[in-house]
Amino acid sequence: PGRAAECHAVDALVNTIRDNPGIVLVTLGPLTNVALALARAPKIATLVSRCVVMGGTAWSVGNVSPAAEFNVWHDPEAARMVFLSGLPVEMVGWELSRFDAALSQADIAHVRSLDTPLAHFSIDCNRSALEAIQIQSGEDNLDLPDPVAMAIALEPDICTRKSQHAVEVETQSELSRGITIVDQLDNAGDVRNRDTWAQALAANVTVCWEIDVPRWKQLLYRSLV
Repeated sequence: PGRAAECHAVDALVNTIRDNPGIVLVTLGPLTNVALALARAPKIATLVSRCVVMGGTAWSVGNVSPAAEFNVWHDPEAARMVFLSGLPVEMVGWELSRFDAALSQADIAHVRSLDTPLAHFSIDCNRSALEAIQIQSGEDNLDLPDPVAMAIALEPDICTRKSQHAVEVETQSELSRGITIVDQLDNAGDVRNRDTWAQALAANVTVCWEIDVPRWKQLLYRSLV
């Protein structure tokens, strides 16, 4: 097992990135520490080859508010800073873990049948999440957004459809705070919209729209054996 860093998390991030140019950064929670690391050492953005962010939602369907995903909603100012920092962000929205990508009861039974400590732990530790999903959406499936993001980090081709867009994060509105606004049609870059938009935004984020569900699940199963 790894050891906890003896320094502050922000220092650990800065030092690790500086010592490992080309590193792949994967974030599975709010982006506070990453934003602080960038504020302290902005040039580290150029040393990261990929920054896979489990956060946001490309379709504006939230899991903590009607429009916002939890990791971005928890610290939208930090998320906005990271998205606009120059880091090569790949946004893996929580919606990618829903529907067919979620573990059905049959999938959960299959994981149990692997009969390894990891397999049993992976289901047991998500018992509360499964109950929350049933209450929130009525779905009897287990969404696993963090493992989906990690799977894409390990095997990028699991994301079967992706494209680059300007992505902004709402930080002011009480109603839509934390929403990730994906400019799918490049409205901000259209000269006809210059009067509407204060400035054109660069396509700063690679958005993953679809994943290879069977491949993602097979990778999950292999990791639990």
